[in-house]
Amino acid sequence: MTAVQFGVLGPLAVTTDVGEPVVVPGTKVRALLADLLANRNQVVSADRLIDDLWGDDAPANPTGALQVRISQLRKALNDAEPGARELVESRPPGYLLRVDAVDVDRFDELARCADVDRLTEALALWRGEAYADVADAEFVRAEAARLAEQRLVVQERLAQARLARGEHDLVAADLAELVARHPLREGLRAVQLRALYAAGRQSEALESYAELRARLAEELGLDPGPELVALHRRILEQDAGLNAPPKASIVRGNLPAPLDELIGRDEALAELRALLPRQRLVTLVGPGGVGKTRLATETARAASYPDGVRLVELAPLPAGDARVAEQVLAALGAHEAAGTTQSPADRLVTALRHRQLLLVLDNCEHVIEPVAELVARLLRDVPGVSVLATSREPLGLTGERLWEVPPLPVPDDGDLDAVRRSAAARLFVARAAAQQRGFRLDGPTATAVAQLCRRLDGLPLALELAATRVRALGVRGVVDRLDDRFRLLTSAQRDVPPRQRTLTAVIGWSWDLLDESDRVVLAQLAVFPDGCTPEAAEEVCRTDLDALARLVDRSLVVLDDSGAAPRYRLLESVAAFCLDRLSDADEVRRRHASYYTELAERADPGLRGADQQRWLALLDTELANLRSALAHGGGLRLAVALSWYWFLRGRLTEARRALAVPGDAEQEARAAPWRVGFALSQGEVIAPDDVRDAVAADPDSHAAWFAANAVIEHGDLALVSELLPTAATDPWTEAAVLTSLAHIAHANGDQATLERTATRSAALFADLGDRWGRLRATEWVGGLADMRGEHERAAALHREGLRWAEELALWPQVCAELSWLAWLAVQTRDYAQGRELAERAYDLAVEQGSPGALIFAQMSLGLAARRDGKLDLAVTHLSRLADLGRGESQSALYLPMVLVELGYAVEQGGDPDAALALHIEAFEVAEAMATMRDAVGPLEGMAAAVRSPEVAARLLGAAAAARIATRSPAAPAERDDTDRVTARLRAELGLERFDALLAEGARLSPGEARAQL
Repeated sequence: MTAVQFGVLGPLAVTTDVGEPVVVPGTKVRALLADLLANRNQVVSADRLIDDLWGDDAPANPTGALQVRISQLRKALNDAEPGARELVESRPPGYLLRVDAVDVDRFDELARCADVDRLTEALALWRGEAYADVADAEFVRAEAARLAEQRLVVQERLAQARLARGEHDLVAADLAELVARHPLREGLRAVQLRALYAAGRQSEALESYAELRARLAEELGLDPGPELVALHRRILEQDAGLNAPPKASIVRGNLPAPLDELIGRDEALAELRALLPRQRLVTLVGPGGVGKTRLATETARAASYPDGVRLVELAPLPAGDARVAEQVLAALGAHEAAGTTQSPADRLVTALRHRQLLLVLDNCEHVIEPVAELVARLLRDVPGVSVLATSREPLGLTGERLWEVPPLPVPDDGDLDAVRRSAAARLFVARAAAQQRGFRLDGPTATAVAQLCRRLDGLPLALELAATRVRALGVRGVVDRLDDRFRLLTSAQRDVPPRQRTLTAVIGWSWDLLDESDRVVLAQLAVFPDGCTPEAAEEVCRTDLDALARLVDRSLVVLDDSGAAPRYRLLESVAAFCLDRLSDADEVRRRHASYYTELAERADPGLRGADQQRWLALLDTELANLRSALAHGGGLRLAVALSWYWFLRGRLTEARRALAVPGDAEQEARAAPWRVGFALSQGEVIAPDDVRDAVAADPDSHAAWFAANAVIEHGDLALVSELLPTAATDPWTEAAVLTSLAHIAHANGDQATLERTATRSAALFADLGDRWGRLRATEWVGGLADMRGEHERAAALHREGLRWAEELALWPQVCAELSWLAWLAVQTRDYAQGRELAERAYDLAVEQGSPGALIFAQMSLGLAARRDGKLDLAVTHLSRLADLGRGESQSALYLPMVLVELGYAVEQGGDPDAALALHIEAFEVAEAMATMRDAVGPLEGMAAAVRSPEVAARLLGAAAAARIATRSPAAPAERDDTDRVTARLRAELGLERFDALLAEGARLSPGEARAQL
């Protein structure tokens, strides 16, 4: 909301968020603002505002006059803080002022507290009488009176709190003027009497009482109330209970002394210590072992209450035991007098009625009903008592402030610095070092510590139990045994409760408190390895949201709403505990596999349309469940449904592993093209007939296109053309086939076909809303721009493609776009940028395990190194690629280019004969592929390596003519090579002879030029 502050506790005040005053012009505009503030966040009718502002003296056009004042108010606010005009909303039948920064709201919040500092802060907000400059107006009279009364109440409570703290002298002095202004207020007078008596001024206390009694009789015909009469009697009797408390009694408590450092909870402590004085009931909730008790006691240790803090241990009570009040009385040291007939709860209320203290009720979950009943009564009948509770479920009371204690943050990876910053790791290391003096966090131990923290979900008790095993097993040994965590994580420490000595006992404590039906649901939730949506839980566990809510309330299930949709999760240790108690595991896992198979089949068509990003994100979120479903019944049907998702995400090995399982005849037919396509994509050589057989099993499917398209990188373009679906049954397949044809046209240098197929494919994919498809089609539009020498346009297209790929997290395509940009940077002589982009592409391709992307990235690295003069590095990269390309059954499409670049590197390294052989090989490969464009580079390379200057000049002429014929102008970097050779030949032949030979070469076909050697 716009940062404007409003003040009504005194004259009307408006300030910006930095304290600058805002001028609200005109009496009527200020009155209007006051009226809206008195009714803030509520609609005030126009008729009422007119009546409040003008009464019987309304102008001729009252509605118009009101609108003018509204406009002036909005302008004043907006001039101070842009956008603040929106605070004043037009809402039928009038106007609404939407604000959350009014001093009276802060006063109301502080007034609910019981400590001296907060009450003092509340009173400091007052700058005079409420609504002082419009106090006579009828529309604020009731609100001003309410606030004046509340101010007096807070002044009384502050005096009582200070009195309990032993400030009797100061309280007596401060109350003199207040009592004089409110002489008939009995509560205020009672505090004054107690302060005067405690200050040793008994006679003044009696005089004050006598004055009040006389005034009441004279002005109202009344006697003092019974409480004041009783106080007067106690003063006359010099009751010792009215004496000032000795300093030693002001702060009392029974909190245990800390035995070690509380690690990782600094922010939580700061937040809770700020929250506690403002809330009378705060409940720390969370799973067993998360550290609720320790956090509560450390929070309470810093709390300031006149009568101190009392810790009440409820764990010793049996489940459902109603003797909670007795437990509290025992913690207070209150003993039952002989012959008393009061109930324990009544005795507790009596004992606490005049005390101001904090009760820490620890471990409430097994006696939740009697605890809730007792706390509700204490909050109602004993205003000076506040409660800080720990429980695995809420008390469920009005005014309860829940504070969920999270596990400690765990490190994302094993990086030493990241592990050192992790609170979970710091706790484990500190406790392990206490068990084994030589233990330390360093490079060798960081990875194991990070893994241990993640496997134990950052749960403090589990980490501390694990630390006790380091001395015997070492940290790596502890991690290796976590699959048997319930036998491993036990403690021999004798000073901890039995329920905290083993991980089994910690979780079992909560399990035993559940109804049998909730235990069944909890056990079934354990089949979800990474949580689930509410819909999945209802379907697989045959349950309802009420049962799930109960498990969340009991801190056994975590509701994670940080993502696009809420998810229910189990901590890993809770899940392991529950899996051991899952009675019908096979049936539950069958339902789980069925649910996620149907989800994947719904997602598959969505991955080819406008909702592609949403479905990708959903499948990413459910990946662990999908993998589990594959392992427990999803089979080949699920694997086929996930195949396109795996391709988009670059998970080729995972796809092949899943598709390897057998299925029925229909599933086998659908899986066959996918199996072949993924194998080809990973660089495997497959016989053409085997590819044909696989595609024939499902010839018109998306999978058939996928398998045919995968053949392209293996160079058998004729087989690709044979296998591509020719009568597409849907627009997506048509668009996909066009991208394959564009790829082939690019390889053949067929610019007309490339332009037609790429642009048509891009249009079809745009209509479908498939961003991956648009990305693929745009890649070849960019390739066409590169062929035509339009390098800036090509770079712009590939930068846009890179952005799309990154937004969709399509990492193989990110590799391709980075490699394209690296290629273009090299072609335009920006070798440093080319190398940087190629290195990024290479690292990502290695990470993703993508052979095609790896080849493109390595080719760009070789080109950048060669053009930048780093010949040894260039030869290393290019030789590796040349060997790989030669090993294909059909020469790889990239082989001619790689051989040309390798030839240049060898020639520049001083071996022209070896270079010439490479250029000739490149020409022959291009000729076999029937790609005239790929023959141009080898001709230029031969010219650089051949020893005869006459032959070299003719080769250059033939290459220049071929470039014109194929509409493939040389890039700037390519011109550098031909310019170098041209300069040498002109020097050797002379300009006239060179030009004549160049013209002779231009009349030769590429084959005829090659025959010159």
